[in-house]
Amino acid sequence: MTAVIESEEHKALRDAVAALGKRYGRDYVTRTVAEGKPPAELWSDAGKLGYLGVNLPEEYGGGGGGITELSIVLEELGAAGSPLLMLVVSPAICGTVIARFGTEEQKRRWLPGLADGTRLMAFGITEPDAGSNSHRITTTARRDGTDWLLTGRKVFISGVDMADAVLVVGRTEDARTGTLKPCLFIVPTDVEGFHKHPIAMELNAAEKQFELTLDDVRLPAEALVGDEDAGLLQLFAGLNPERIMTAAFAIGMGRYALARAVGYARERTVWKAPIGAHQAIAHPLAQAHIDLELARLMMQKAAFLYDSGDDIGAGEAANMAKYAAGEACVRAVDQAVHTLGGNGLTREFGLASLITAARVARIAPVSREMILNYVSHQSLGLPKSY
Repeated sequence: MTAVIESEEHKALRDAVAALGKRYGRDYVTRTVAEGKPPAELWSDAGKLGYLGVNLPEEYGGGGGGITELSIVLEELGAAGSPLLMLVVSPAICGTVIARFGTEEQKRRWLPGLADGTRLMAFGITEPDAGSNSHRITTTARRDGTDWLLTGRKVFISGVDMADAVLVVGRTEDARTGTLKPCLFIVPTDVEGFHKHPIAMELNAAEKQFELTLDDVRLPAEALVGDEDAGLLQLFAGLNPERIMTAAFAIGMGRYALARAVGYARERTVWKAPIGAHQAIAHPLAQAHIDLELARLMMQKAAFLYDSGDDIGAGEAANMAKYAAGEACVRAVDQAVHTLGGNGLTREFGLASLITAARVARIAPVSREMILNYVSHQSLGLPKSY
């Protein structure tokens, strides 16, 4: 692996994105959530500045970088209090899959818009009865002449109301064996038979969650992404970036919470000294900082391996990074709220809402328990338990 010290280009990218994030900040996110609106202005500005498509090929309007660069963008926006959840989905999952496996027509049609922010794609994999088990997906596609007919249900699909299309994971029948195999389809959100229903969430976020129903959605042959016989490989090529970007999301959120707590601990004086002078306050904050930095190192390793083309190595590292970042984020947020005491529960300081948001990185896109299953079985060679 290369040196862990970031290049000057990456440091410059961090600084530039951090500056953009600070121009918007937590107040912007809070306001858009209260108004029930998506973060359209921030998304547009990030696209114009080239940040949304920094991982996509230059010949299609992207920055020519990789998940390493895109994870920097999301982490720094999160650290400024204004993360963009759809960065995990639109450029990281959908953009990556199309760039790696899409046809030339699909690349030219979708990638420039994904890169500059004028187009957005959601990702549909989770189903009511197939959460972490992609082999139980029941959304099926059958041929009708040269077309496909797609039928099924999806749940917890982010940002469908903002999306021009959804990259849907379905299953088709193998002509040789009769068994079902995963395939990926680009499904426009305005196509007949496509229905979206918002899911009421306790989580306050600008990006809403939806249930999708697909009733014999007719798609042309060119809606299929990649090779019909390599759907599983193509699917996991998108899931590793998803885990890496979820880690970036969590690390950025944890950094934001920690910075607010540290600032408060420096200024808040009880008796004769700032509360940050007391080890009972200082040590947990120091531990939170250490945990976040360690999680970032694993995220950087995962991104390096993925961008280097090592899908197998990236799979292990991406899962570990997502696990470590999720745990570090939850602890950082919890300690930040605890440091502020009653103030940590007020809207003025904006930390209490992160208590719920921080759990996202523990739950999605794969639970910490499933990651432990993966590591115990794949990394340690222990017997499979599921």
